[in-house]
Amino acid sequence: MAVSDTAHSYPDKDARIAELEAALAARDTLIETLQLQLDKLRRMTFGQSSEKLVQQIEQLELTLEELESEAAISDARAPEPIVKAGRPSPVRALPDHLPRAERRIEPETGTCACPDCGGTLRPLGQDSDEMLDVLPVQWRVIRTIRPKYSCRSCEKIVQAHAPAKAIARGKASFATLAHVAVNKFDHHLPLYRQSEMMAAQGVDIDRSTLAGWAGQAASLLDPIVSRIREEGLKAAKIHTDDTPVPCLVPGKGKTAQARLWTHVVDDRASGSTGPALAWYKFTLDRSGIHPQTELKTFTGLLQADGYAGYDKLYQDGRIREVACWAHFRRKIFENHQASPTPLTANLLERIAGLYQIEGDVRGQPPDVRRQNRQEHSKPQIEALRSVIDDALRRLSPKSSMAKALTYGRKRWDALTRYLGEGIAEMDNNIAERSIRSIAIGRKNWLFTGSKAGGTRAAAIYSVIETCKLNGVEPQAYITDVIEKIASDWPASRWDELMPWNWTDDNKWNRQAA
Repeated sequence: MAVSDTAHSYPDKDARIAELEAALAARDTLIETLQLQLDKLRRMTFGQSSEKLVQQIEQLELTLEELESEAAISDARAPEPIVKAGRPSPVRALPDHLPRAERRIEPETGTCACPDCGGTLRPLGQDSDEMLDVLPVQWRVIRTIRPKYSCRSCEKIVQAHAPAKAIARGKASFATLAHVAVNKFDHHLPLYRQSEMMAAQGVDIDRSTLAGWAGQAASLLDPIVSRIREEGLKAAKIHTDDTPVPCLVPGKGKTAQARLWTHVVDDRASGSTGPALAWYKFTLDRSGIHPQTELKTFTGLLQADGYAGYDKLYQDGRIREVACWAHFRRKIFENHQASPTPLTANLLERIAGLYQIEGDVRGQPPDVRRQNRQEHSKPQIEALRSVIDDALRRLSPKSSMAKALTYGRKRWDALTRYLGEGIAEMDNNIAERSIRSIAIGRKNWLFTGSKAGGTRAAAIYSVIETCKLNGVEPQAYITDVIEKIASDWPASRWDELMPWNWTDDNKWNRQAA
């Protein structure tokens, strides 16, 4: 009788089982540890440059994906499920709003006779379970029929008015326009790829046609974008930033460096229940005239980086600068990475302590935040300033570290302004997060073809980002709102269409259509 290698190596079956259980426990512990690290990184608003933080999160997510995939495979191969004492596996119910399809599996011998004795079978309850299933994108054609009627007495012809169309003499519904726009600007699918995917599904639509559909969606959303901007300029604080976007130069086949500027109002960290919103502005260059023009009617706090184009906005005191500690810290961190010293480590530790204080008051009202900052942050910042000033006296002015510290000292008033402003944030990460999707998207759609294309992109980004800030699904929102706008929605009810007020009251009607 042959004896397996496993049997030779592990004559004690219980020992083998114990070893396997220990390995599984170690694997689960590693997954839990990585998940905790990932959750911590997602909560962090300090300690890393935004690019580095995103990279770390992506790396951890990939690692978790691999570990969890291997865990699922090994569990599936196990002859018997392993139930860990004290740690039952969570059973999550699938969402109630999803449609249900049932399949009934009867015994192979039928429902009448027992397979063993031939006796009569009677119902004895049932077992059931649910699985999440997916269907490919299903395109359909909606045929609109409007019957005509004539009066038997006066011969008057009666017929319902034709509903508004997404595009005059066009073949796309409002939902299709929204689908194309959201796929490009939220899911980062360029139009040529969308065209290829549709063709694979049996719908041959040229890329230029899709471009027209996306443009029409942006055009219909113009009133919404204007209202978002109007509301944003009324705020007491705006976060702003910009990012480069390649733009095709007409007739040259080359691209020039255009810009997309973001402006974000989000005061939830200071306990505000007001609307969170974002709007974008496309320009062909980075001239300071652009933010100066865009914010010429704004009064309040402006959280921005040290770009000189903002300086004229601060001259008359109407707009007060709040500088970004993350930018200042990044310059110190770069020096620490290149050549760590006790000074760089000390400075980074002190700044991290300031961020820890901010974490303790996140979500609190402005007066609570202001008082806490005066009691706890202000003394630490005064000590930090002394360390910086002492270092500048010792360092060569031409050294990279001295330049980094000088950057902060020149902006010290703006860096410390948040201490007395309860609604202000310590950094400008709110604006940086709003341009992250643009940075991802431009890697896929490569460049904008014209100034008009950049303006359309800015409009759609404005709506999508504002939807996300208010917990609204962008495609459902755009589908509903552009249809209402095209159907002559009354001006007196514009507020109902804004993302922070909108409800999807047509959802079920569209599904049934």
